[in-house]
Amino acid sequence: MELNTCNQNKVPFPVRLILADDDIDDCLLFNEALNSVAPSVKLSIVNNGEQLMQLLYNSEGDLPEALFLDLNMPRKNGYECLPLIKKNDKLSKLKVIVHSTSCDPARLDLFYAQGALCYVQKPAEFSNLKAAILKTLTLITDNFIDPRDKFLINL
Repeated sequence: MELNTCNQNKVPFPVRLILADDDIDDCLLFNEALNSVAPSVKLSIVNNGEQLMQLLYNSEGDLPEALFLDLNMPRKNGYECLPLIKKNDKLSKLKVIVHSTSCDPARLDLFYAQGALCYVQKPAEFSNLKAAILKTLTLITDNFIDPRDKFLINL
């Protein structure tokens, strides 16, 4: 599923993102929040890990600037997708933001070690979702490697 965005952009952010999430309501909220902070960003959405990996493996040319990866998806979950992405020569430079409701400290260490840029715990409030997306887009744009003690973004 690909969602269109407005043509104006408040600040210079990545042009293309992927959201891998099986919850349609979460996808719609994410798209709405993204449109409000960076309306020119093109968002592609996949609803399971198999779709994600097919999209990435079959991509022609440049990859998107970043991937927001939910952990609990059908067919192939985020736990399975992250190592596949980071071990693939073509995909290894893709900035992966783990984006999930759960927040297990032991898992954070694993995702950090596997090369995720950061871990965003899905906020319950829409304003916090917008703030989390904005913070994450800034990390992506600045090519900033977040130190371990700042790896978790939860608002």
